[in-house]
Amino acid sequence: MTEPFVAAVVQMTTTDDRMANRDTAERLVRRAADLGAQVVALPEMWPYIGRTADQAAHAQELDGPLVTGMRALAAELGITLFGGTFAETSAVPGKVHNTGFVAGPDGGLLASYRKIHLFDIDVPGGVTLRESDQFVAGDRAAVVDTAHGRFGLTTCYDLRFPALYEALRVAGATCVLVPSAFTAHTGKDHWEVLLRARAIEQQVYVLAPNQAGWHNAKRQSHGHSMIVDPWGHVVARAADGEGVALAVIEPARVERVRTHLPCGEHRRSFALPE
Repeated sequence: MTEPFVAAVVQMTTTDDRMANRDTAERLVRRAADLGAQVVALPEMWPYIGRTADQAAHAQELDGPLVTGMRALAAELGITLFGGTFAETSAVPGKVHNTGFVAGPDGGLLASYRKIHLFDIDVPGGVTLRESDQFVAGDRAAVVDTAHGRFGLTTCYDLRFPALYEALRVAGATCVLVPSAFTAHTGKDHWEVLLRARAIEQQVYVLAPNQAGWHNAKRQSHGHSMIVDPWGHVVARAADGEGVALAVIEPARVERVRTHLPCGEHRRSFALPE
């Protein structure tokens, strides 16, 4: 069993200023490492939030300069870096993948994940977002082995689909990442509830770095980045605005919770009603 470790979730307000976004992300990752974090996680789409057309115009490959730069930062700081998500080039003209990646403390690329569930919603009096207009959905769940255990990879709207999280637990995940740009409209009622539910259901730690505040005149994210333990307790929460939240992750706690309440052993197949 791996030893306890310190994890940090980064909260920031991404805009259409790519250089400023990169500087903010690097500064906050460094702050987390200075505070003792061995695992650091960035939010969804931290390099750019702006015009739809610009995502495809500035998309990169996994071996492009953005990911390469973050891998170098992970190596410099000696941390495992969950690099949030970025716009990855796709085979569909004008569209991109919403892709997460993981860099090891030696700078190696450990894993990547393309967001499966796309957020297409029109809330009366609220926000209208159609991710399918600019993104191509992924079709494969992902886990990654690190020096600190096996992590499951998800992104934002995936949080509403518990079957994905069950699959990650079955695949051996003891921690799950949820880098997000969860909207303020839905976040105020659903963000914490869903994070705690996924942690309780699958008896995993959930690390949820979120975007916060106004990205532009039309789009606002909820913030409240947090870390939830396998009993559903919120053990770290970011304040308003940009910053980091840290918590000690205890792999032994996952084992204790699963031993005392062995839900995984009680799962049964069943026939659906006609």
